[in-house]
Amino acid sequence: MDIFEAAREFVRREGRLVERRLFATLFEGADPAGVVDALRGYRNADGGFGHGLEPDKRCPDSQGLDVEMAFDVLLAAGARDDELVRGACDWLQSVATPEGAVSLGTPAVEGYPRAEHIGEWMYQPDLNPTAGLVGRLHQLGVKHPWRDQAEQWCKAKLAQGFPEDAHGMHESMEFLEHQPDVDVAAVKDWLPKLSHYRADAADPSYGVTPLHFAPTPDSFWRQLFNDQQIEAHLDRLLADQQQDGGWSLTWEPPGTVPTLEYRGIVTVGALRTLQAYGRLKVS
Repeated sequence: MDIFEAAREFVRREGRLVERRLFATLFEGADPAGVVDALRGYRNADGGFGHGLEPDKRCPDSQGLDVEMAFDVLLAAGARDDELVRGACDWLQSVATPEGAVSLGTPAVEGYPRAEHIGEWMYQPDLNPTAGLVGRLHQLGVKHPWRDQAEQWCKAKLAQGFPEDAHGMHESMEFLEHQPDVDVAAVKDWLPKLSHYRADAADPSYGVTPLHFAPTPDSFWRQLFNDQQIEAHLDRLLADQQQDGGWSLTWEPPGTVPTLEYRGIVTVGALRTLQAYGRLKVS
């Protein structure tokens, strides 16, 4: 069984409905509306998303992290549902600071199973996820008063300096690529200084890699990396496929089911990146 066939069987066997429908849209020509339908199951009455859409916490309450994942799924599928996105923006506005910043999560996550890394650090409004959410709204082409307010906050925050963590930097770069005065050289110089940045493809530890920053050849930030770096990480991505057809994780979700759920997410993501870079034969 080849790479794609094995991964397809893994997603069909172990993946959630939302990943199965996303897979069908990306690789089998299915209507993206099915992806939107699956996302609606994670939506709350307040317009936000929860219910473990991001599987590292099982909290049903709306969380910034889940809204971000909902936007990612829409973007991956090429789906549009402005009503769904605007409702999420209304929720973001309702929980934002007076300046527009939002947090990844709330203390409500503590009442439910969660991964060890899910905790108080998530409750502080920051560039992660505010900048990433604004950047994704630009990609979705959705305008909203919260987006405008949060954009000004992000500009002011980044004027004080870049984040020191690769996750925060990744979120900031999602924002910066939509700004007319982005200093690409400054971003490139900053990358080696980041914690959790995994530049070496041979490093098996957890981290953010060049393929996270540039998941496709036409990604804005592809210019930061030379061909050798990208090819090495693509080789590593291929090598990381497991015998069951899925890709493994470098962290521990809070249980067996969320582990499989997250493996489904990263497996579909791996296939998307490998196909974009011409490393995958889709049968």
